[in-house]
Amino acid sequence: MDYRKLNELVRFVREKSPFYGELYQGLPDRIDDITTLPIVDHTAFWEANTTAKNRVLTAPLTDALIFKTGGTTGAPKFAAYSSGEWQDFVLDLGHSMVRNGLHHGHRVANLFYGGELYASFVLWHEALIRISTENVLLPMGGAASPAAISTVLSDFEVQVTCSTPTTICRVANHLLEQGRTLPSMEIVFFAGEPIFEDQRRLLAAAFPNAEICAAIYGSVDSGVIGRPMRGRDQRLFLGPDRDAVLEIVDEVTGEPIREPGRTGRLIKTDLRRRLLPVLRYPVGDLAEWVDPASGLYRLKGRHVEGLRIGPVTLFTEDVRGVVDGLSTADAIIGMQLVAYRSDGLDGLLIKLAARPDFADADATAAELIATLDKCRPLLAETVSAGMIHPVRVEWSRYGDLEVNNRSGKLRAVIDTRPTD
Repeated sequence: MDYRKLNELVRFVREKSPFYGELYQGLPDRIDDITTLPIVDHTAFWEANTTAKNRVLTAPLTDALIFKTGGTTGAPKFAAYSSGEWQDFVLDLGHSMVRNGLHHGHRVANLFYGGELYASFVLWHEALIRISTENVLLPMGGAASPAAISTVLSDFEVQVTCSTPTTICRVANHLLEQGRTLPSMEIVFFAGEPIFEDQRRLLAAAFPNAEICAAIYGSVDSGVIGRPMRGRDQRLFLGPDRDAVLEIVDEVTGEPIREPGRTGRLIKTDLRRRLLPVLRYPVGDLAEWVDPASGLYRLKGRHVEGLRIGPVTLFTEDVRGVVDGLSTADAIIGMQLVAYRSDGLDGLLIKLAARPDFADADATAAELIATLDKCRPLLAETVSAGMIHPVRVEWSRYGDLEVNNRSGKLRAVIDTRPTD
């Protein structure tokens, strides 16, 4: 831990960012233990990080790249990078791919999504350009049909793809339905969502010579969170190799976890991000240490800030906002989001509890799904494309909603998908 850099950054954000200035009121001038700094409250951070009257940024948006992160169209969320910070992100991704097998001469297809301020396609394209000198790059994008993508992969005998697992699995399924495989494929790089055993089997059948490998673990708001390890366990990551601090903390008390095998919230501090500072920021995932001394950890699913259903990120407060705006919202007394997996696809179950005299369950469920589709178009589009299951609503007694065994608090998010 470089406390010189940390203290310089803390002094900077206290002076330049109204949000952090208020958050750090009363703290000593010098920080000798990072846990002296409070963990950022996710909701408060995004309420302050707005397009107008922003209170998190440390400077006006003059030298900046703006990208959309999760959220609804009614309350969009944006992350800002200076040009230098963005290039750091680009190079970190490029170096990660090289460490995990990308080399000169590979024919590489970028199948991530672009446009509408989404970062992934641009990030991967720039990373491939920065670290490639003798590669053939095919910037196909993820919006093309599986048939169109598979044609390009076959025609150019593509050796490396970069995409979400959902996208490349749709392509793999199309190939197999056509009675075809792609022996030229050497590496299937994925990011943006975990990969499951059923997906591995599908990819292995369509790309019999390919290694399946996470390219990086990160997000638009947090930046790089982990460097993937090659091998069977694609939930193993090393912390960023420079200018970042990762912590795992107890879900209830917030106390640091230092022993292996105990699950907690994953927290990141980025010593390079200055325009939109990230200090003790909950990345939204659960993790456990495997080897704390080396920074090796294993992801264990999502935490309450949000969840990822296929390629779609949903923040808990956004879904809650939709529920609170329903015509029958006064009757709803509890909500729980459940991520599940069946028949090779992710799904979202919204569990609601209502007053005993409530009689409009079916109409309310239909209103909720219709409003959520309108507020989060990508969710509806992904369902229509057959990439995830349709959103379901299930009514439950309040007492049957799951709670945290230690604190007794209602669990806002439950992820039932496999984590091994």
